[in-house]
Amino acid sequence: MPDHENPTNSPADDLAPAPRTPGVAIRSGLGSALAWIRDLGFSVLIAVVVIVFIYQPVKVEGTSMMPAFKNQERIFINKFTYRFGLGSIRRGDAVVFWYPMDPTKSYIKRVIGIPGDRIRIDSGQVYVNGRPLVEDYVTDRDNGSWPPTAHDEAVPAGRYFVLGDNRGSSSDSRAWGFVPRENIYGKAVFAYWPLEEMGRVR
Repeated sequence: MPDHENPTNSPADDLAPAPRTPGVAIRSGLGSALAWIRDLGFSVLIAVVVIVFIYQPVKVEGTSMMPAFKNQERIFINKFTYRFGLGSIRRGDAVVFWYPMDPTKSYIKRVIGIPGDRIRIDSGQVYVNGRPLVEDYVTDRDNGSWPPTAHDEAVPAGRYFVLGDNRGSSSDSRAWGFVPRENIYGKAVFAYWPLEEMGRVR
């Protein structure tokens, strides 16, 4: 006859939890901490790579690019496209560059003329290769003319003609000439602060 009182066959014993081992709990907590540190380090590394090689936050200072960019506005610039030659600099791009007269300063302006273009400004109207340039980003157009000779000026190879959108309050290629290609290091792509200005740069 089977012995139903045998404690080794008791169903209660089958469900009893195994005794805890303190060492296991410690190792589990340490593993979680190490995994968290690893993930944090990986996230920081990705952020550094993105900021150094792809996107960089910058602050706009001044009003020369209004209304597109306001004073103290924060934007992201794309450094990857121009640095590695994956995209060309085109008319209408809002670019960030080292100021030719003082390489310690950065400016942001809009590209108006690319190498080979012929530029003329007549009473505020910009002409590129003999045709009036449509500039819907300009709301404050001055009545100035450029160049002083009243003839079209050719943009040299490896140089760019840039203007501020706020023409009456901008120091740009009209005053200090063309920007060398090697000075241009970023393209404005996204505004993120203040929040009401958040969005893609046009």
